[in-house]
Amino acid sequence: MPKNKGKGGKNRKRGKNEADDEKRELIFKEDGQEYAQVLRMLGNGRCEANCFDDNGGKKRLCHIRGKMHKKVWIAAGDIILVGLRDYQDDKSDVILKYMPDEARLLKAYEELPDSVRLNEGIAGGLDEDEDFGADYIEFEDEDIDKI
Repeated sequence: MPKNKGKGGKNRKRGKNEADDEKRELIFKEDGQEYAQVLRMLGNGRCEANCFDDNGGKKRLCHIRGKMHKKVWIAAGDIILVGLRDYQDDKSDVILKYMPDEARLLKAYEELPDSVRLNEGIAGGLDEDEDFGADYIEFEDEDIDKI
């Protein structure tokens, strides 16, 4: 049998997720940067995002940089900070992923447009005023007691 030369398995490589608990300072965009919302993940360290430019927004192909790769997990609907490229307008680089509470703060500071929908993915959740359809059944307290 071959001797194991590694220092551990998959869980050691994954590491501990201790950075989620601590608060970090809110980072605002600078020149050459823009806020964006992830539309879909494409694989190979890339995603498609809708940037909130001054001219109404633009879809861009975003590259997740190596420092974030396999450490910061990005999903559809997340708010990210991207660095724009001077030589390619349709491509950008992901600099930072905002946590949900940071995204809410950005919207409160009016950094993000009002049309942005947070915390529900790009598919969009159920609104309060939306009709639920046949799958939704509402029970009264008396009905529960009969069951």
